[in-house]
Amino acid sequence: MNMHADFHTHTTASDGKLSPLELVELATSAGVNLLSITDHDTVAAYEAIGTLNSKTLTLIPGIEFSSVWNKTGIHIVGLNIRTDDPVLKAGIEIQRNARNRRAEMIAAKLTKLGFADSLAGARDIAGEAAIGRPHFAAWLVNSGQITDEKTAFKKFLGQGKACDIRSEWPDMKTVIEWITASGGTAVLAHPAKYKMTHRKLEELVQQFQADGGQAIEVVCGKQQEQLTSRLGKLANRFGLLASRGSDFHRPGQPWAEPGKTPELPSGCMPVWESW
Repeated sequence: MNMHADFHTHTTASDGKLSPLELVELATSAGVNLLSITDHDTVAAYEAIGTLNSKTLTLIPGIEFSSVWNKTGIHIVGLNIRTDDPVLKAGIEIQRNARNRRAEMIAAKLTKLGFADSLAGARDIAGEAAIGRPHFAAWLVNSGQITDEKTAFKKFLGQGKACDIRSEWPDMKTVIEWITASGGTAVLAHPAKYKMTHRKLEELVQQFQADGGQAIEVVCGKQQEQLTSRLGKLANRFGLLASRGSDFHRPGQPWAEPGKTPELPSGCMPVWESW
């Protein structure tokens, strides 16, 4: 069945810029038929939406968890989950506590770099959302200490920089177990973004499958056809389903717009056909 699916999006419940209802409106206007809001370590967006009455769009409950594999931060998306599942809720609480500890560590690093009071500032911006690096970046910009959020990540908060803290996340297998316990499908998110060699990526996918993972995000935002084909073949090689998402965070980013992602390769089994 040919569906216009977007199974990787974010709202103000984590590090996105649109409210859950605003995102639903945007996705609907873009022609999306199946939408999953996959905020980081929270399902609060679904509580905000409640019952969705739409003739054209079906909402698939989802989440994105942070994890660690081989000392590398790996994101796992959970699709078609039961948001009230006790195992999932316990995992979310573990992640929230880890995020709070991580935020304190980030703030301590920023203080040493000369940026005082960053924790209070980031928490004010996050509000009820799960606190993360984007909230620190926004605070640095809003307080006039950095020109833009991209620079904040490039200098301080990005991968491998002084304030990039990942040590608190659980291992990949644990996160997959949280998702599958809730009846969900565990999806390896944006595999190309980890900037691994092809051999290391194969090792990751092999371990992901062995740990109970069920799908790969073969399409993530706008990407080259060659990459889509390679990831599709990788999914098939390990008997994994194929998922598709924009990784939308905010308007104005043409590489991550709902409704603008490429189709899955013809040889892949779409994840939604397994439900």
